[in-house]
Amino acid sequence: MEVTGIEVAPFPWPGPGPVLPSLLVGDLELQSVDLQTPKNNKEHHTQEMGLKRLILRRGQNFSLSLKFNRPFLPQRDHITFVTETGPQPTELLGTRATFSLAQTQPGNVWSTSDFITDANSLQVSILSSANAVIGHYTLKMAIARSQGHSATYPLGAFILLFNPWSSEDDVYLPSETLLQEYIMSDYGFIYKGHKNAITSWPWNYGQFEEGILDICFEILNKSLYFSMNPPKDCSQRNNVVYVCRVVSAMINSNDDDGVLQGNWGEDYSLGVSPLEWNGSVAILRQWSASGGQPVKYGQCWVFASVMCTVMRCLGVPTRVVSNFRSAHSMDGNLTIDTYYDQKAEMLPTQKPDKVWNFHVWNECWMIRKDLPPGYNGWQVLDPTPQQTSSGMFCCGPASVKAVREGDVHLDYDTSLVFAEVNADEVIWLVEKGQAQEILAHDTSSIGKEISTKMVGSDQRQDITNSYKYPEGSPEERSVFMKASRTLLGPQRASSPLLDLLGSGTLEDQPVRLQLHLASSPVWGQDVAFTLHVQTVPGRAHTRGPLRLRVHFCAQALLHGGRARPPFWRQMVDLDVDVGQEIQSLLLLPYSNYREKLTDEKLIRLSGLAKVEGTGRNLLVLKDFCLEPPHLSIEVSEKAVVGKTLRVHITLTNTLSVALSNCVMVLEGSGLISGQISENFGTLMPGHTVKVHLELHPLKAGPRQLQVLISSGEVKEIKGYKYILVAEAMTS
Repeated sequence: MEVTGIEVAPFPWPGPGPVLPSLLVGDLELQSVDLQTPKNNKEHHTQEMGLKRLILRRGQNFSLSLKFNRPFLPQRDHITFVTETGPQPTELLGTRATFSLAQTQPGNVWSTSDFITDANSLQVSILSSANAVIGHYTLKMAIARSQGHSATYPLGAFILLFNPWSSEDDVYLPSETLLQEYIMSDYGFIYKGHKNAITSWPWNYGQFEEGILDICFEILNKSLYFSMNPPKDCSQRNNVVYVCRVVSAMINSNDDDGVLQGNWGEDYSLGVSPLEWNGSVAILRQWSASGGQPVKYGQCWVFASVMCTVMRCLGVPTRVVSNFRSAHSMDGNLTIDTYYDQKAEMLPTQKPDKVWNFHVWNECWMIRKDLPPGYNGWQVLDPTPQQTSSGMFCCGPASVKAVREGDVHLDYDTSLVFAEVNADEVIWLVEKGQAQEILAHDTSSIGKEISTKMVGSDQRQDITNSYKYPEGSPEERSVFMKASRTLLGPQRASSPLLDLLGSGTLEDQPVRLQLHLASSPVWGQDVAFTLHVQTVPGRAHTRGPLRLRVHFCAQALLHGGRARPPFWRQMVDLDVDVGQEIQSLLLLPYSNYREKLTDEKLIRLSGLAKVEGTGRNLLVLKDFCLEPPHLSIEVSEKAVVGKTLRVHITLTNTLSVALSNCVMVLEGSGLISGQISENFGTLMPGHTVKVHLELHPLKAGPRQLQVLISSGEVKEIKGYKYILVAEAMTS
């Protein structure tokens, strides 16, 4: 870059003192500067973001080449550099730094680490502070003149990010394999469904797509903290804990003009259903293009996936985690109450407590200098707006280690996360409008199959043991009681209810009930299931057969754990001899549920058995998702950057009903710029649609092509294809 038209003016620079004029050597003047962007970006692992501008990671050297009007003379010429970021930068706030050439400075500060002279050129290596503020910087140079004056030259601009490759950075992750997964990988999987039928949902994070880096800083600049005090907010962007909390608050729009508006209802007519997003890029670009208007709509997996994009882009190792049967205990008593009537219907409740079928959050890797030793590593951050933290709708970072050990007093929001994975569930029988009997106290139904994508694989990894000790172990109950005493105090932690729950009287039931599906349930078909009844030896308290009257009920289960009114009921009477096991076959017709389900196609099947002559009531539950049709994706040749790649997508409607208004959306960072959309109308039962496309891959490396087909009947027919793209051959 040629520096032309620069007006050299007196500059009040704290230089080394007067420079004696020389009759032989004129003043040193800058003629051009080369920021060596391609080389620096590659060394700083930012080349995926482009090579047109300088993008650096803090705590790591970067080079630039300066060309002068004459050779640089170290004994005569005195050069000082200045970097600035944010509004009203000052050295006190850490948003401005000055450092001299060849003046090594002790400590974690900006400095020049080396320089090489060659004729009229000067090669300089600059080391940024490993604790520097992240953001957009300007770099200037001052050359001392006589009488304390100096000439200043703008050298250019750069962006500074967190550096997980640097052992001096708070986000340091000492594994190249993990860094490739949690920083460099631009695709992944979200785990959804329910604990017995987990489905993987491909997602395009796209953190290196054009414009995304600028949008990430736009998000920071639209936060309430920035609007209240811009200089102070920018000065705190050296602290990963602070940045994470700001992003967690800004991904939702409850307090501000955040990225996403949540919607847990069933009317998405004013926006996009959360089920119809393929990735983060379209969401972030829409938010930015609208001037910061919240994008409609998101639910937990959308919030967490977008936050993953932002944090990986900023340089913080991040992954997406799903917790199945996730509790939300608003009153902090570590128990969640649910209610059923005598006909097995799950009843609505006015209590804010709930059990999500699954809940999705993030984990970010960092050192926690604000906590006692021992709590570094993965930290929970949750951008879904469930409740406030320090007055803002955000959550975390909460140390996963603190959650496992029950240290719920530690910042931030550890008690909330502890309850999400450890709360006890108490199920009540309601008669005449009053909770009369405890049907079940389950200490192990919450926090199941905690999942994330396995490193370097498309498989799911179960990380439940990172969050808690094995269910039923002495350590697990000990940690639970430790947390209870912290949250409730010693008196409430030993309440009559908890004493009753721990008494074991609920275990003394004369029969065991189980519900089993006859086969994988498919949307559009009848669902067959069996009730297994087995007497428990020694508990029947009778010599004759036990007589059971069992009421069954089927309800559409909402993502937030609530249920719609029943769409199917049935009652059966059974006689079971002592020591006998019987099975009863039942059928849930498609006609009963066709118009009754949510887009997620999740059903709760419940049965309440009354054992005559004993006064006992037993509840049995079965949650299941109805499977959509499956699509296949094939590529017919090796993928090479810039070369035609033929993709073949096939979908057969295996249902008994037509799929109307079918729309297919393709997305994949490095494969497609933006999205490709195609409408192919109605797909009749038994019919097959085949779509042939030609792509021209944009970037080399491992890529993921996501395909989403939505229809009026089924919103989420989704598939993906792993594609390894080779570099183009150079002639």
